Amino acid sequence: MLGFFQRRRRRRIGAAPFPDRCLDVLGRNAPFYARLPEGDKRELQRHIIVFLDEKTFEGCGDLELTEEMAVTVAAHACRLLLHRETNYYPTVSSILIYPEAYVAPVVEESDDWFVTEGEEDREGEASRYGTVVLSWAEVLSGIRAEGEGRNLVIHEFSHQLDMEDGEADGAPPLPSRRHYAEWSAVLGREYDRLRADADRGQPTLLDPYGAEDPAEFFAVASECFFEQPASLRASHPDLYGQLQLFYQQDPVRFSR
Repeated sequence: MLGFFQRRRRRRIGAAPFPDRCLDVLGRNAPFYARLPEGDKRELQRHIIVFLDEKTFEGCGDLELTEEMAVTVAAHACRLLLHRETNYYPTVSSILIYPEAYVAPVVEESDDWFVTEGEEDREGEASRYGTVVLSWAEVLSGIRAEGEGRNLVIHEFSHQLDMEDGEADGAPPLPSRRHYAEWSAVLGREYDRLRADADRGQPTLLDPYGAEDPAEFFAVASECFFEQPASLRASHPDLYGQLQLFYQQDPVRFSR
């Protein structure tokens, strides 16, 4: 019954008119929006309204949070939800936004059980405990450099999709065992290819950061799928095909 009432509530909230001031934000900070067909635009608007209603935003590091920041993040996060049955990132409750890169504590454990603690600069992270953290400067930088394959919001929220089954392993929930087998074969092969190219210092379309582990590979591949779709389809057609099936979108059709 909770599911029924939740769906009805979301339909009611999503039916509200999309404010003109938010359309202005999309024009400035979501350049992909103008290229979408009208049906996708309306769907994205509904998703944004629901997302903003259900998630809490907080400015950190003396950042004064604005509606523009929240709408911008929601637009890019909800882009990943188009055409798909969605529960709006059910494990995410809050989005923390810093003005720039922030310092985060790091705990590392070596093979001999030796634990070291320290700090590192970060631009974003996705926690399995309900929080996404973003640097606003990096969010804007990726938007302004559209077509270069960087999008921090897509990166961190694809991690959240990955973790919806409880594991950050590069394999988000898929519809069937056959899909898992195909996903594993294609993304495993592409991951190994990126690792080999990164080890040799070979230039790659995919960000070499994706060679860190399968979870980062999925996040990096998702960025490239939406930000450089034509190049990804040309050089990694099987990978593009798997992402196209998962996201139920073909961004090449609406790229510049």
